[in-house]
Amino acid sequence: MLRGEQTVEWATGMVMALAPCGTREARLVLAAAAELARVPVGEFSAAVVAGARGEPVPAPWERALRRAVEALRSPRSGPEGGRGVGLLPSRARTEDVLARFRAARERLAGAPGDGAARSAMDDVAYTLCVLMGRSTVHEAVLAAERHLAGPD
Repeated sequence: MLRGEQTVEWATGMVMALAPCGTREARLVLAAAAELARVPVGEFSAAVVAGARGEPVPAPWERALRRAVEALRSPRSGPEGGRGVGLLPSRARTEDVLARFRAARERLAGAPGDGAARSAMDDVAYTLCVLMGRSTVHEAVLAAERHLAGPD
């Protein structure tokens, strides 16, 4: 049974894998969702973890989490999510970082409470954001996928 901070850490890892995002953003998502649901973050986190184990989560709380994740994914400005990238990285580098991101996300999804998995996700998410010139992980993933899907 998880208690206190462990529950928040576990829920943070779950949000990082779901959104995808870094630790800071995941904690902001949990805080925003808890505020929307009008409950303390610890109580909300416990419900998120319990929901992953098959226990029912109140529908308004599920909607609050969905809204908070959607707000995180929303572009900051314009259809490209803010500033564009003047010089794109090589396709090989983009493929490598995107593959490492997906592996870290999968590892974190399997063990949301693992601090090392959260740290690895934070590192590769940051790298992807810098590489693609984007301010959020969601925008960086989309930009990387567009870059790889584009013409040679």
